[in-house]
Amino acid sequence: MPDTAAPPSVLFVCVHNAGRSQMAAAFLTHLAGDRIEVRSAGSAPADAVNPAVVQAMSEVDIDISAEVPKTLTTEAVQASDVVITMGCGDACPLFPGKRYLDWQLPDPAGQGVDAVRPIRDEIEQRIRGLIDQIT
Repeated sequence: MPDTAAPPSVLFVCVHNAGRSQMAAAFLTHLAGDRIEVRSAGSAPADAVNPAVVQAMSEVDIDISAEVPKTLTTEAVQASDVVITMGCGDACPLFPGKRYLDWQLPDPAGQGVDAVRPIRDEIEQRIRGLIDQIT
């Protein structure tokens, strides 16, 4: 009989949903495939994903050029098993029964691709560890 349990779901949240949360969501989607449901959002979304972030991700063969920053909603938090915040402070709603992680990462906003690469690499390492924890 096939396993009908829904895959675990992860929501990445940062202020603008234009850098850190986009990279994290892209890495998790790339590395876990359909084993984990992935969402990302921002408490005050930007108009577009940071171009330096798009470039840094393309260097590791992940294309996020079509991604658009999304607004954080209560529904997205409620639908997620794990909520990973990245510097959104008190803007992230808290719900009982959810697992919350706060990843302290430098904000790539206004940074060039040279500054984004180490942030990207740190996020990739954290995502690999996360996959091991929740799958």
